[in-house]
Amino acid sequence: MREEWGRVLSSLTASLGDLDVAEDVLQDAVVAALRVWPERGIPRQPAGWLHATARRRAVDRFRRELNFRTKLAALIELESAREPLEGRLDADIPDERLEMIFTCCHPAIARPAQVALTLRTLGGLTTAEIARTFLVSEPTMAQRLVRAKRKIRAAGIPFRVPPSDLWPERLDAVLSVLYLIFNEGYAASFGEHPTREDLCLEAIRLGRLLVELVPDEPEVIGLLALMLLHDSRRPARSDAGGGLVTLDRQDRDRWNQTWIHEGLDLLDRALAAGRPGPFQVQAAISALHARATSHAETDWQEILLLYRRLHAYRPSPIVELNAIVAHSFAEGPEAALAVLSELATRAGDDLRGYQPFHLVRADLLRRTGDDVRAAAAYDDALALTANAAEAAFIRSRRAELSPD
Repeated sequence: MREEWGRVLSSLTASLGDLDVAEDVLQDAVVAALRVWPERGIPRQPAGWLHATARRRAVDRFRRELNFRTKLAALIELESAREPLEGRLDADIPDERLEMIFTCCHPAIARPAQVALTLRTLGGLTTAEIARTFLVSEPTMAQRLVRAKRKIRAAGIPFRVPPSDLWPERLDAVLSVLYLIFNEGYAASFGEHPTREDLCLEAIRLGRLLVELVPDEPEVIGLLALMLLHDSRRPARSDAGGGLVTLDRQDRDRWNQTWIHEGLDLLDRALAAGRPGPFQVQAAISALHARATSHAETDWQEILLLYRRLHAYRPSPIVELNAIVAHSFAEGPEAALAVLSELATRAGDDLRGYQPFHLVRADLLRRTGDDVRAAAAYDDALALTANAAEAAFIRSRRAELSPD
């Protein structure tokens, strides 16, 4: 279902012109499959069976509606395309997933709703699963999804790939949504564990889908390379007890070499296009980590230069903060602290409530031997931490200090 849901739902939405109806009839088809398949066996083409069954349910639904005349065009189209269930091949199902991705990520829809809608329509996650991801109740998430779908209907958001003049802006939103999903998996903001494998793998699966649909766009390829290179380190990000392990202490033998090789190949393919972008730059940073034999042997000067290039694409205090970490290993924690102080003065409130800022500051102070101020900074970071594994890590680092 995770593999086929997005394609079948996208095709149904395109033919029916209504995401709600398409989702309803596909859910009916799934219920029918759960009832029929155990008795008759799984069909040779499961997705085709679901698609044909859902279309038949749509025809029946339109016939029952009092105002079915308003659905006459869709009804005629569905009736003319009706085929025996066993005769429909998966390959015959139109693939409108790219249209669905752009619809979910339309700028008129709020970013949290874009992420939720993408997970629901393309990923096939249930409302309950998405609610747990966002740490909200299932009814709250259901309402959020309903509002997003109403927005699509009320605003007349077209179910199509946008025209070429809107492509760069809209594609960036699509890539950002996928990366947000991945980041929540790679560095879970809440819960008991430092990572969420399900979200990492779902984002990578959707990234592969996007590369398949848009094979010549280097930023799409760059995002997939970035996620694979990052995710290659995930097995080493936690110890046997589930505790967080930072990059400098990770056992690199546990890194996923298959992911690394694929990510490096994808990055080469993206860069060969000669159209660099922010996701390719981030993938290049991750590639330097992947190629280094140890934390000490990492080319921190090159990483620092790449972060400065990334800042040119996307100026933000968060990019600057990441550059400061690289600065600390390239030129020492004292020099990095001076840059951090200047950034804190300039950014102000933009960083005060950002947990990684306090964590970076604490680590730099610890490395310079200022245990008193480091302890206070760890306390500030801990107050902004909702993930249990990360909180335990911060407490352990603080316990290593010897403040007077």
